[in-house]
Amino acid sequence: MFNFTDNFFDKVQKKTNVGKDTILNLASKLQQSDIKNENTLREIIQELGKMTGKEVPKEKQDKIIKAVVDDKVPKDINKFF
Repeated sequence: MFNFTDNFFDKVQKKTNVGKDTILNLASKLQQSDIKNENTLREIIQELGKMTGKEVPKEKQDKIIKAVVDDKVPKDINKFF
């Protein structure tokens, strides 16, 4: 999968207040899930929203789900930062 450095986790924590252990636990959950399943994706999006203290409106959830299902998510994780 990905080989993340502590620098990556530091950047994520600065932007989201979500720590490395939480990220790794979520990644483990994602690996065990069918991320092409709309209900699974919606649960994960809502969980991320709770972790970061941000509500994700249904319209935005729908756009995220469509992007994931249609393989429109960037493969290069650095594009997210």
